[in-house]
Amino acid sequence: MAANQRETRAVAEQPSPALGTETMAYEVATDLRELRVFVCAGATARGLSPDRVELLALAVSELATNTLQHTAGGGRVRLWADGDQLFCDVVDQGPARAFGRGMPAADAVRGRGLAIVEKICDEVAVLAASEGTVVRIRLALRAG
Repeated sequence: MAANQRETRAVAEQPSPALGTETMAYEVATDLRELRVFVCAGATARGLSPDRVELLALAVSELATNTLQHTAGGGRVRLWADGDQLFCDVVDQGPARAFGRGMPAADAVRGRGLAIVEKICDEVAVLAASEGTVVRIRLALRAG
């Protein structure tokens, strides 16, 4: 590995730092607009390109919508950067999500949200933590 390249830990191994992490809670569907604004502002401030900011906002919105549809008590989103990577946790009290299932058929009524998240993020992991289920997503700050 070249000296200017940094080995990136798998998203599941990346700790959520206490400093530099922004957090927002959400409880009802009307919170989703504010959550998207929060994510867009935080990602932009950390240097994510505008097109990738929109992808992150879509991914977080899909995950938060799943929280509101399938769990009780709402959830929290954490956002931070480490080096040239942006991380975002969506935390709730629901069961672990199943990723890797592929896109549902065109005539399917549901099931696209998690497939979309997996397609548009550089990496996705589901972690069981004392605080609940954590879906951690990663996007490189610089494309390439």
